[in-house]
Amino acid sequence: MSKILIIDDDDLMCQSLSHVAARLGHEAVCTHTLAAGVEKAASQPFDVVFLDVRMPDGNGLETLPAIEATPDAPEIIIMTGFGNPLGAELAIRSGAWDYIEKGSSVKEITLSLVRALEYRKQKYSGKDARSVVLLKREGIVGNSPKMKGCLELVAQAAECDANVLITGETGSGKELFARAVHKNSRRSGKGFVVVDCAALPETLVESLLFGHEKGAFTGADQSRDGLVLQANGGTLFLDEVGELPLALQKSFLRVLQEHRFRPVGGHREIASDFRVVAATNRDLDRMVREGRFREDLLFRLRTFAIELPPLRERPQDVKELAAHHVDRLCERYELAAKGFSPEFMNVLAAYPWPGNVRELVNSLERTVAAAGQEPILFPKHLPVQIRVHVAQASVRSGQEEERPETPPPTAFPKLHDFRESVYAQAERQYLHDLISLSRDNMNEACRLSGLSQSRLYALLKKQEISHLP
Repeated sequence: MSKILIIDDDDLMCQSLSHVAARLGHEAVCTHTLAAGVEKAASQPFDVVFLDVRMPDGNGLETLPAIEATPDAPEIIIMTGFGNPLGAELAIRSGAWDYIEKGSSVKEITLSLVRALEYRKQKYSGKDARSVVLLKREGIVGNSPKMKGCLELVAQAAECDANVLITGETGSGKELFARAVHKNSRRSGKGFVVVDCAALPETLVESLLFGHEKGAFTGADQSRDGLVLQANGGTLFLDEVGELPLALQKSFLRVLQEHRFRPVGGHREIASDFRVVAATNRDLDRMVREGRFREDLLFRLRTFAIELPPLRERPQDVKELAAHHVDRLCERYELAAKGFSPEFMNVLAAYPWPGNVRELVNSLERTVAAAGQEPILFPKHLPVQIRVHVAQASVRSGQEEERPETPPPTAFPKLHDFRESVYAQAERQYLHDLISLSRDNMNEACRLSGLSQSRLYALLKKQEISHLP
């Protein structure tokens, strides 16, 4: 028997879902607010959670990460009476098992629940060879729910030879994850060959990738193997693949398909058994729409996709990252181990880390150097720009709390406030018009507005547009 949690303020819906669970022989528990649901999920083991989107105390989609972070990490089925494609995409990307409209048949709801329970049983049966615990994850620090999700994908990718595309902001650890895929695969005994696509010289790019024969061009005084052949039996890592010249994308596509190529100046093709792992911080879908990246190449590269979260979306990992890298830095510089003041950790947690883990590591190196032989790290040891940013954010937050929710009726607005108000209204109307004009098509909305999907999501959330007009 499994335990099902239903988070919905509609009594009739709670009764219906409870009846579905009972018919299958499972126990159902209902809560009518998000806060009560999260508390219940944190205190009791549940296998599946039915989560309503529109709740009295907030949006269910925003609570999804908190439920995933509970000890049992239940599968989550989103229930909504206001279904739309944007909400469905956001739910699935946020980790939901399924996204169901409340008007769906009992058969559809039952099937979704049964499949979620089957998946969960298989996942924890002990027969699944994929184990995050056993992964070789050198340099990858953190155990937040989002990191665990990424590591599960690494384990899955390591079991096959499918091409992998790793996306994420600069400094989020894309190369570390690429190396983890390689180290945990059957190819780990062979080479991990890095191709920096952003640094490929245009005149020598084919020679570097495919090699050349002696005399193929001026200065080619001897034959040389290219990077593709060097990766034979191993992994070819295409770093910053979004920078790959358009002219080369077509020829590389064929190499990717056939695993054969002809060196510059050569008369016969050579085979190479390589596996491709690519990484980029660019929006390749947008580049395809703009004609700057081949769609067929993107499909080939993205057989298996891993999207790394920025550090600001996994604050639970900051303390562990800081401890790991400070210990490493102290060992490198032959310093005694250092402790952390509570305020030091508070500042680290409050800073948004636009440069992600790379920025954190660089900042900690500066911090350890500033502390020298001092045994405890305080905020004073941190780089000035970090302390300034956190202090300014704290002051702004305090001012917002003190500001009355509505100005006195007779008060005349300040010019700045008036401009902000007009801008917000115009932005909200623009978003409504954009979604209406694009007919709920996310890709079309991005094309019309010139915005990336992540930026459009952020604007919709900012304007509290929770469903499409």
